[in-house]
Amino acid sequence: MLDRTANPLRERLLESERLMEETGCYDGITELTLRRQDPLKFETLHTKLRAYCVSAREMARRISASPGVREVGEMVVAIYTPEGDAIALSNGIMVHVHTMSRFIKWMIKNGYEENPCIRDGDIFANNDAFIGTVQVPDVMDVVPIFYEGTLVGWAGAVCHELEAGGITPGGDVCLAQERFTEGLFVCAEKVGENDEIRRDYVIRCERNLRMPIYWVLDEKAKVAACIDMRESVKQLISEVGLEYWQRLAKEFIEEGRRAQLARTRQLTVPGIYRGHTFYGHVTEGKPGFQPLGPPNWLYNIPIEMEIKSDGKIRMDFDGTQPWGYHSMNCTPAGMDGGMFVTLTQHMNFEGLVNDGAWMATEINIPHGTWTNPDNEMAATATSWALLLPAYGVFQRLLSRGFIARGFVEEAFVGQVNSPMIEMGGTSQYGTQFGMAHFECAAAGSGALAIKDGLDTAYVGWNPESDMGNIEIWEQNMPMVYIGRSIVPNSGGAGKYRGGCAFASTWLINKTEHLRLVTSEHSSRVFDNGGLCGGYPAPTCEKHHAVRGSDIFEKAAKGEALAHTPGTDPLVSDFERRYKGEQVFEEGPYITKPHKSGDIFSHAYNGGGGFGDVLERDPVKTAWDVENGFLTREAAEQVFGIILKDDAEGYPLADIDATVARRAEMRKARLARAIPVSEWIAREATRVKKQDFALEVTRMYRSAMQLSPRFTREFKDFWGLDADYAFAGEK
Repeated sequence: MLDRTANPLRERLLESERLMEETGCYDGITELTLRRQDPLKFETLHTKLRAYCVSAREMARRISASPGVREVGEMVVAIYTPEGDAIALSNGIMVHVHTMSRFIKWMIKNGYEENPCIRDGDIFANNDAFIGTVQVPDVMDVVPIFYEGTLVGWAGAVCHELEAGGITPGGDVCLAQERFTEGLFVCAEKVGENDEIRRDYVIRCERNLRMPIYWVLDEKAKVAACIDMRESVKQLISEVGLEYWQRLAKEFIEEGRRAQLARTRQLTVPGIYRGHTFYGHVTEGKPGFQPLGPPNWLYNIPIEMEIKSDGKIRMDFDGTQPWGYHSMNCTPAGMDGGMFVTLTQHMNFEGLVNDGAWMATEINIPHGTWTNPDNEMAATATSWALLLPAYGVFQRLLSRGFIARGFVEEAFVGQVNSPMIEMGGTSQYGTQFGMAHFECAAAGSGALAIKDGLDTAYVGWNPESDMGNIEIWEQNMPMVYIGRSIVPNSGGAGKYRGGCAFASTWLINKTEHLRLVTSEHSSRVFDNGGLCGGYPAPTCEKHHAVRGSDIFEKAAKGEALAHTPGTDPLVSDFERRYKGEQVFEEGPYITKPHKSGDIFSHAYNGGGGFGDVLERDPVKTAWDVENGFLTREAAEQVFGIILKDDAEGYPLADIDATVARRAEMRKARLARAIPVSEWIAREATRVKKQDFALEVTRMYRSAMQLSPRFTREFKDFWGLDADYAFAGEK
């Protein structure tokens, strides 16, 4: 048992939590005294702290060897109170600002002040999601900030590592079904002293990672950023005084909490909002998966959001399913991080945000579900597979609140999954390598209520989206690009369409052993939705590869090459142009290794649409067709827009023909429409008979086993008997 007298920091943390519970204000700060006394000084100092963070992050990016950090910006830094609450943060992967807070608090509550001790110059690292991060490749470092012997805060930094040493190369280890196959864990360890990273820690990285240079140099980059922020904070304290700083840091956070509440009251209507999404994970017939659960998983993600009259937002995941032996489980830290990054980009985009915003929310993540496993041996390597669809629902629920209040311009259909491609084996230089390819950081966004979504320029986990330069990626992998193009029709249809995704095609080059693995694909169901009549975006793309192609021979003869699979759903351009074994794979791509001369194509996701498809601007649609965002077939069949060619062969909207076509489509809608009551009665018959696919039956049965509330509401809605239950499998 810990000696409480030896842990004053732990007692201070518990006291801070008690004051928050008693007063409803952070650390019992009921008055923003410093802000009232000198508001200009108060805001200036907050801006300074933000600048310290942004400057430190940009400096660290130039130290990193990882293209994920240098090119894509997969990094964030922040400054914390002694108790571990974020005061200020940089841009970047802001999901990890609050996960680092959990890491710091975990160390404090577990007696680190006594053993291994917290001293000036110490460096602590963590990538254990059950302590405080999202997944194994999200490695965080924190250093304490001491001023004249007093702990006055922490500086922290996170990078997403491109290689984590798991059962498959990369970091989002799709094949991981238990913690023990995810990779190298660093569990809240002291990895450095006197501002130096320990040599034994570096050796452990070098001997347990396929590509240790990324991880090790990122560690140096993070430590440099932390030291830079630490010294800046110490300089600031020398100017304003220790007592002023200690009060200032608390007031910044309390101001952030109040600002979040005020913004919610301003932008939304109080009430209860409900949304739903699903995620399909197909592993049947794929090599490497142990038979620890069903071969195919279908996840049900119901979400209830309550906005209270004071502006507090409460999210409830009751009714979702148990954790499983797969890589998509999440932890409370990850769920909190998802909430934080959504709030920071959706409601607090001016930059002056901190943990106060998170404190203005509440989240119910039932124990034993994928959101909060009751077994800490559960794998979390691809937790984003369920996190992203879940918080996409949250964005749509918030948008309903914005629209209800009249802030239509704030509505945003939200995020979708970002499928990841990872690889390892023998590099083009003849050396061992492994890495994740982060061009996925530039998918399509959901539509807005006033315009189309962003094409190839958004992901939920890093609002500062960037796919990186082709030339830099090619330096780090034995593949060269032969194509990168927009995927037509990949944005959800609507008055305003979702942003389109892109697909890349590579030629495997100068290697005889390349393992390609992909993850975070939703199969057979939509993992996203539209809004106000908009359609979801397609998320069931299949991989297409050609093994043993004749591309080198064709290139030598100067013959035309296929640079993408093309848009023909029946016969691809690869099949038309290349000899060799044509490979089509649904869901995660896990097959035998590739070698030089093979071709591989991988597509990303677009976002959902907003509004009625028959209200879309015909002129804008003609431009979309001209530029490859839509096909002519989709323009006519989905949007009811008839196109003709001008004298130079460019598409033009035929307005009169479009008006006539849309009138026909509206008549057809009415002809096939039925009353909602009739539809419910018809579906109720199916429910009573349990006329479902096996995966759907499993989904409902497992949800009912965990949630009495979901069970009760399901039975009440469909008019089922009290003893109704889903039969077990034979």
